[in-house]
Amino acid sequence: MNSLENRMYCIRGAVCSENTADSLVKNVGELYQELCNKNELEAADIVSIQFSITPDLDALNPATALRKSDKTGATKNIPLFCCAEPLIQNMKPKVVRVMVTVYKKQEFIPVPVYLNGAESLRPDLCRAHTEDK
Repeated sequence: MNSLENRMYCIRGAVCSENTADSLVKNVGELYQELCNKNELEAADIVSIQFSITPDLDALNPATALRKSDKTGATKNIPLFCCAEPLIQNMKPKVVRVMVTVYKKQEFIPVPVYLNGAESLRPDLCRAHTEDK
């Protein structure tokens, strides 16, 4: 979808999850769906998805969780990558962060998505997009 009328954007988000495979599949899937809905994304728009996880989430890789949550197969050709968050004093536990790289039209305004307690990571972004409605 890359053309002269499009440019690359990154859309951020995060979700808190329990450290079980079922919880990660559910929460990562919901985060992906909400990012797609709020940003009017189709799989063809997405260049890649990068996840990071806090050290206390070791039941399932978020990339695997996304693939397991995807019943339509829409994500099968999207490159996914995951890394560990650095261990920082007083860090918020049980967080999956995401950065979705997309091609969209020049006038696109990325809408970040923070769910299930992750809103406290970026209240400024969450508040700004709630007030825009």
